[in-house]
Formats: sequence, structure tokens, C-alpha cells
Amino acid sequence: MTEPAYVAVDWGTSSFRLWLVDRAGQVLAERRSGEGMLAAAKAGFPAVLQSHLAAVEAPDHLPVLVCGMAGAKTGWVEAGYVDTPARLAAILNRAVRVPGEARDIRILPGIAQRDVSAPDVMRGEETQLLGALGLEAAGEALVCMPGTHSKWVRVKDGIVERFSTFMTGELFSVISRETILSLAVAGADEAEDIASFKAAVKVAHDAPAFVANHLFGARSRQLLFGGTPAAARETLSGTLIGVELAAGLSGSVPQAGVRLIAAGRLAMLYRLAFEALSVNADTVDADEAVRRGLSMAAAAIWTKSKDL
Repeated sequence: MTEPAYVAVDWGTSSFRLWLVDRAGQVLAERRSGEGMLAAAKAGFPAVLQSHLAAVEAPDHLPVLVCGMAGAKTGWVEAGYVDTPARLAAILNRAVRVPGEARDIRILPGIAQRDVSAPDVMRGEETQLLGALGLEAAGEALVCMPGTHSKWVRVKDGIVERFSTFMTGELFSVISRETILSLAVAGADEAEDIASFKAAVKVAHDAPAFVANHLFGARSRQLLFGGTPAAARETLSGTLIGVELAAGLSGSVPQAGVRLIAAGRLAMLYRLAFEALSVNADTVDADEAVRRGLSMAAAAIWTKSKDL
């Protein structure tokens, strides 16, 4: 049986993902739960981690590498930031060891944009970038990373030059539950209305200043002309994503198009959105990207100390 070499953890705000990995980077076991930073802060980070390590029977000597919100100021141990322009390789040298633990547990830093006119931070996405682009990726890349807080990142020759965060996913959640539009989307089934989604993306992208008007249109269109709750939901989703794309694509787009790091339904929606705007997008699976990034970081950290 293949021997495990380390444990990789992506610890988000509301989600927890752990992989038991061998020397070749192959996943031997996996755990997922809703015990993100918010839940772990109450239950205790060491207790949450140990429960999952026990579940995959990780040996006591096995090192653990963590990325994401466990390294935030309100997380387990603050891991700080690498400032832009940030070379992706720099995050490997700034991992912080968790004190008071017998096991070697390290948390990767995030990236900060200390620009008074456009301050921004990321945690976890830097590891996805590392896995998707590599340490010394040549040329320019425009990367879109959908999520609760979507990131758009400009990378040149392995250096994160600038990035922007968009609260697209969170806005969708709040608007669809806490506003008048909750009436329009109530009872929406799993059916997808791709036509409504792509139409909303195009309208919002072309006239983002009218976003508040576009959003209300999901309700008024349903009242006046009919339409399903699913159509209203896809109109809301397409409007918010279209506005995001209007900003994300406002600068120059590399000839290769956009690198989309996403998974599941988000990957599907953003592919459709780029398709609606005739923009080429190359998709990288988000889970594979973060695992690959953690694997690269683990090899660099523990190979140097000859522990891996």
C-alpha cells in the first residue's frame, strides 16, 4: 500500500477539505465538511483538524499543510500576507508553523494589495493560482476564480501584479433571500434556463451602470409577461455575473483568453457567461488546482528540511 507523505487542507470560511497525499501527489483519502473557519473558531481548530486526521488514520508524525482562512487574523494562527506585486514562489517561504503542536502543521500566507485606491486581500486563492499556473509561468494570464467572493487576477511571468474581489456569490445569496426578488425565485426547481441566464449576462455586461434596474427586471418581467421561478433565478445570477465580467474584462485580455479556475455549477455558469460574450475561457478544476498548489508547496517546504 502507498505510504502517505503529508496532509493537505483547504480551510475556507464555511468549508473544510482535507486530503491524505502520498509522495507522488496521489490522494489516498479525502474528507469534506462544513467546519470552516467560522465553525472551527467555536469548536477549536486543533479539535476539528484532529477529528479528520483520525478519520483518515493519518500517522502522528505526518506533517500538515493548510491554506485559506485558518491563516486569517480571526483564524487559527495568523499567516500574514505577501504583498503585490507578489511572486507566487514567495508564498512557499512564508508558511507559518502552528506553535504548541507536536505535529508539524504549517499555514500558507495570503496575498495583499496595499493600494489605497484599491485595497484587496486573498486567502486560499493564491494556492489555486500556484497549482493552476505553476511557479514560473511565462507570459500574461487573466484569471477568473468564481465563488462567494470572486477573484480576478492578473499574473505576469509568475508574479501576481493586481487583483480584484467581487462579492457576486454573496450578493446572489442575500438578494435572492432578503429582497423582493425572493418572491420571483421562490419555488425554483433544478431546471436551468440557459437562455435567460445568457441574455441577462449580455445585458448587464453591456450596461453595468443599470444593474439595480436589471435586477428588478427579473420581478417585473415575471409579473407582466410570465416566466418560471427558474428563469427569474437565472436572470438574477446572469445579471450579477454579467456586471462582474464587465469589470473583470475591462482591461486587456490576453490572446489565450481567460483562465477560469472553478468547479461544479459555478464552472458551468461562468463558461456560459464567457460564451455569451464570445470570450475564450480555459477551465481548470478548482479542487485539482488547490491540491496541486498544496502539493508544490509541501514539496518545497519539507524537501528543504528533508522531512518529506
